Amino acid sequence: MTDLRSAPVPAPRPEDHVRGPEGAPLLVVYADFTCPRCALAWSRLAGAPLRIVFRHLALKAKHPRAVALACAAEAAARQDRFWPFAESIYADPGRTDDPHLWARCPELGIDVERFDADRRDDTALARVRHDVTSGLRAGVTVTPTFFVGDGLSEIHPGPPDMATVARWTTGPGHPASR
Repeated sequence: MTDLRSAPVPAPRPEDHVRGPEGAPLLVVYADFTCPRCALAWSRLAGAPLRIVFRHLALKAKHPRAVALACAAEAAARQDRFWPFAESIYADPGRTDDPHLWARCPELGIDVERFDADRRDDTALARVRHDVTSGLRAGVTVTPTFFVGDGLSEIHPGPPDMATVARWTTGPGHPASR
């Protein structure tokens, strides 16, 4: 863990993908849907009482499908299905080509035609690029990277172990720590 008090990590924004109870410890994660370490981290965070903000760090140079999957997640978000889509991708990371994405849509409550059009438009790509830029400016170089707490001053690169997740859930901002 590193202290990054001078890093320009944007606080949660209205356009961010956020889940978890108000008042729970804040966790901003920069992740990539093609990253096996992100899938591992996702499984360890399942059910943790955290307020999670997801931001894309999809770099085509690291994986050719990274940006396409991030845009697909943004298309799912337009139908209020970002989190189910993200969970689906992390649960089955080997099946992310277009036919498999289309096959996921009905079970996730996503209109396939709208999804396909939305993931290919400029708005989805602009959103992904915005997240990537904010991550790079904050010094993020690996996925997943977590910024923790109200001040977002603690950074944790890579998947957290269960002890770290437990510490995060009782950290500043959590009702148990007040």
